[in-house]
Amino acid sequence: MLEADAEGDAASRCAMDNRTVRSVFVIDPDKRVRLITMYPMQTGRNFTEMLRAVDSIQLTTRHPVATPAGWQPGEDVMINLMVSDEKAKVLYGDFKAPKPYIRIIPQPT
Repeated sequence: MLEADAEGDAASRCAMDNRTVRSVFVIDPDKRVRLITMYPMQTGRNFTEMLRAVDSIQLTTRHPVATPAGWQPGEDVMINLMVSDEKAKVLYGDFKAPKPYIRIIPQPT
């Protein structure tokens, strides 16, 4: 990302002059973009978070569930809101529901 008043030949500028933005794209086998993250040059990237996001994307593609913020593989997940209570009981049996829109189950395998 260049400032509007960036001057000079691009070859003579450094990353700091250019205000580099580093991007990570996760693209699934069907060539759909599933995740985009962007970091300014001064901010470090978190590889562990990228792996966690890929694990979540893979899980939620196979099962109608959602993962909460900070979720780690093996922890509880929430049943997708598009799944009715009746269908959820058929798929997963009993579930905890502290709120009607939060239905918690162990991570499916």
